[in-house]
Formats: sequence, C-alpha cells, structure tokens
Amino acid sequence: MRFRFAVPALVLLGVVSFLGCRKVPLTPKSPVPSGTAVLRFTRKVHGPFELSIDGTRIPVAQYPKGAESLVIKGLAPGKHRFFLSSAREIFSPDLADLDMPADKGLYQIVLTQKFEAVLYGQPDPLPPAEGLPGVSAALIK
Repeated sequence: MRFRFAVPALVLLGVVSFLGCRKVPLTPKSPVPSGTAVLRFTRKVHGPFELSIDGTRIPVAQYPKGAESLVIKGLAPGKHRFFLSSAREIFSPDLADLDMPADKGLYQIVLTQKFEAVLYGQPDPLPPAEGLPGVSAALIK
C-alpha cells in the first residue's frame, strides 16, 4: 500500500514531459512553391526582426502575436546569402547561404533562443529597409 500513488505520479510525469516537448516538423505540410523560402523557427519569435539578403535589408511584415515561420517570396534561382537579427532572439544559423532550386522552394529549420540584447532603455530605431525588387518577406503563424 505504500506505492498506491506511484503509478498515478508516473503517469502524470509522463504526460507533463510529453506536453513540454514541442516538436518542430522537419518537412513542410504542403510543397513550397518555386522562388519561395520558408524558414521555420523552433520557438515563436516576436520581433522586431531584421532580414538581409545578399547584403540588402528586406522589409519584414511583422506578426503582432509572435510567429513560427518567415516566408520569403520572389527569390531568383541560385545562391543567396541571408542574415537574421533581432533584439529579442538569437538564431542559428543567423548567417547562411540559401541554394534556391529552379523547380521548387526551400524549407529550412532555424534554431531560436530568447535573448534580450537591450538592457536599458529603447533600442535606436533603424532606417527603413530598402528591399529588393520583387522580393517580399513576412512572419506568419
């Protein structure tokens, strides 16, 4: 009779550990169209968010409640270098090459960790991003 709470406690521990481990899908739910890159984060990002592709800052449409993915549309086939930065999150990889195929899109997982880079006050506002013609980026849920 000393172990009557052991089985329910083990079941409860298993349920809590299962619910605490959120899995990120390694493949997209639907095929990614050509010219599109989807960067899937391992946790929600809240922004402000900066994206540079081939050395040019791209304006990113922010999602106010936090987003799980960054969708970049309008990329030409070939190799593109991207850089991600945020005052609230750290990304891995934050600087990498995207090898965009001509016939399909690209799906990549980006490890994300929460980090507050500004300790006191507000960060300095950045000038508006100039962007590339035909390229758009948006954070989506």
